[in-house]
Amino acid sequence: TGKKIHSIKEHTHQINDMQLSRDGTMFITASKDQTAKLFDTSSLELLKEYKTERPVNSAALSPILDHVVLGGGQDAMEVTTTSTRQGKFDARFFHLVFEEEFGRIKGHFGPINSLAFHPDGKSYASGGEDGYVRVQSFDQSYFDYTFDYNRD
Repeated sequence: TGKKIHSIKEHTHQINDMQLSRDGTMFITASKDQTAKLFDTSSLELLKEYKTERPVNSAALSPILDHVVLGGGQDAMEVTTTSTRQGKFDARFFHLVFEEEFGRIKGHFGPINSLAFHPDGKSYASGGEDGYVRVQSFDQSYFDYTFDYNRD
């Protein structure tokens, strides 16, 4: 019918990407406000927030692990007038639950605009303003890694 059922406004700037989890129970958004946010699909409740120091253009959820990958970076024109750190174009990995960054993969020479995990979770692809699509396969160490946290 086209009738709005429910809406929320959790970002302060434009949303660049939105992707569903494999089971459809959650979705993640990527925003120019330098965050990615995880929501419950049914209630639209904000579950988690992943903060960076640069615009986030894309975010994806691993289909097999509690991992999130974010990509973005500022346009080259804007990097010269702001912090050079914001111009970094790494894919950044966060723990889904603990919201902590645990790794980065370099490769692009411009902002990452699109990210997707392979359905088997053993690799991911990124597309950037540099015109390249990069497919990265994970080493065994990625799957062996356990996130260290306090159980207090």
